[in-house]
Amino acid sequence: MKHYKQLTLSQRYQISALLETGITITQIAIIIGVNKSTVSRELKRNTPSRGSTAGSYIPEHAQQKAINRHCLKPKPIILTDELKKRIAGLMEYEKWSPELIAKRLAKESETCVSHETIYKWIWTAKHSNHRDHNSYKRLYKHLRHTGRRQKRNNTKDKRGAIIGRVGIDKRPKVVEQRLRIGDIEVDLMMGSNHKSALLVMTDRATLLTMIEKLSSKNADEVYQKMNERLTNFDSSWIKTITFDNGKEFARHGEIAKDVNVKAYFTRPYTSQDKGTVENRIGVIRRFFPKKTDLREVSAKRIKEVEKLLNYRPIRKFNYNNPIEVLNNKCVALMG
Repeated sequence: MKHYKQLTLSQRYQISALLETGITITQIAIIIGVNKSTVSRELKRNTPSRGSTAGSYIPEHAQQKAINRHCLKPKPIILTDELKKRIAGLMEYEKWSPELIAKRLAKESETCVSHETIYKWIWTAKHSNHRDHNSYKRLYKHLRHTGRRQKRNNTKDKRGAIIGRVGIDKRPKVVEQRLRIGDIEVDLMMGSNHKSALLVMTDRATLLTMIEKLSSKNADEVYQKMNERLTNFDSSWIKTITFDNGKEFARHGEIAKDVNVKAYFTRPYTSQDKGTVENRIGVIRRFFPKKTDLREVSAKRIKEVEKLLNYRPIRKFNYNNPIEVLNNKCVALMG
């Protein structure tokens, strides 16, 4: 199928010059490399029958008319009502950013607009009183906002020593490469007033994340939840576990023995030592903001968020999600 192409200004100058030689429309078309109907249509559209230029084909005038017609031509609406609802659902329910939406839908060959267009639409809806925007006026609240990190003014660790603690500097260097499955980082995400918490465990290589609801920071409960979750895996799957320095991980030795791995601890107040799980906690916070009382969140909702997190596209993985990355690595190992 041949696609129609607009004439260029250069081609219009050629038409004008060739007309003066007296050759036919067919010959002009052959010389400038277009169909003769294109030349015929061009002359009918842009040769005025009245006025000072009546009967004359003027390239500059023809070019300007073509530009004006193109501007007035109805454009297909890509950001349809259906797509708006789809975008709003992904932002409100799955907490995806405009970038994730645009890239992932494109990756799945779905029709979408750029993330810049999504941002523009969101902010237009916020400030507009048009009825078409009413349903989306508060969609901007689902955009991710990062505040300043507060400095810790207490440099003394008052949480007590953890018996048998092995520092992260003793951890095998292979863990830093993030190539193999099974190097787990563990931390707690606290609810309002530190009355409740979530236990968060993330694989460094795939970002696959497990979330468990806790009623307190009690070390016994933390151990029980980790034991229930991690012992379900094949014994060769987990390679290392890296903990934060909280006393809630005092039973680290027992869980390490249960799954037959080595356990390590980050340096006190050094978040980059556990940047993987910190990143996932940052995303979980989009579902459960800092003032959320986690005691009022059902276990069903926790599992729902865990699933959403593990099916969330990630830029560093070319917008694949953790489940897809895990499957790809497993296939590679089997191959």
